[in-house]
Amino acid sequence: MSAFKVTMLASGSKGNSALISTGKQNFLIDMGISCRMLTSRLGEVGLCVEDLDAIFLTHEHTDHVKGLGTFTKKYAVPIYSSELTWRAILIKDPKIERRNCRIIGGALRCGEVEVNSFEIPHDAVDPHGYVLKCNGSKCAYITDTGFVTEAVRQAAEDADTLILEANHDVEMLKNGIYPPHLKQRILSTRGHLSNESAGYLLANLPRIPENIILAHLSQENNLPRLALDTVRNILSEASLFNDARIFVAAQDKIVKDY
Repeated sequence: MSAFKVTMLASGSKGNSALISTGKQNFLIDMGISCRMLTSRLGEVGLCVEDLDAIFLTHEHTDHVKGLGTFTKKYAVPIYSSELTWRAILIKDPKIERRNCRIIGGALRCGEVEVNSFEIPHDAVDPHGYVLKCNGSKCAYITDTGFVTEAVRQAAEDADTLILEANHDVEMLKNGIYPPHLKQRILSTRGHLSNESAGYLLANLPRIPENIILAHLSQENNLPRLALDTVRNILSEASLFNDARIFVAAQDKIVKDY
């Protein structure tokens, strides 16, 4: 059984924030929702901001850092990201309190949890995903990645819990309302993973994670049932579907993997 419990506080183009807990420690990945919404949704799972040990940021896009300005004025929780990402964030919002800013240089020890960052291909300054390890368990967070690199594959490999982007259905995107330049951006190698790409990444792992959370779904170019069915069908066709539990994260409500 995984040492980690994941609660997706919000996931999608309007804001992203994931709570990863061990029972003793609590971490956020990204704060793309308002400070008020964050405190409200933490309250729904019986936590408050003071229960957070650290926050980790993937990149500087607004849907991942929206709440930082207000949060850093009210709270002193350490917030980690790469140096280049912090520079980009502070250029966009110089009012952010820098006392909270920390640099993660690849690996960090937070109490009983080891946190490792890894590069992902996305149209941001220096985007990263994260791997958390504790007591033999591994939790990986992989979203906003245009394709599956070797670093992405290694992050997903042997994970007990995997938060994995399933942003769009390719045909829905191609036939949808987005302008051509935006479709091209999403489909590019610095865009987002499709449902199919997520499924094939899972199908090519040596072992399927116990808990899989499909995340960062597009509201315009995807459907929760479509993402779930696509991934399940790919795993079934590869004769790899085991007892893994697959969840679909949502924009407007909390989704737990337990």
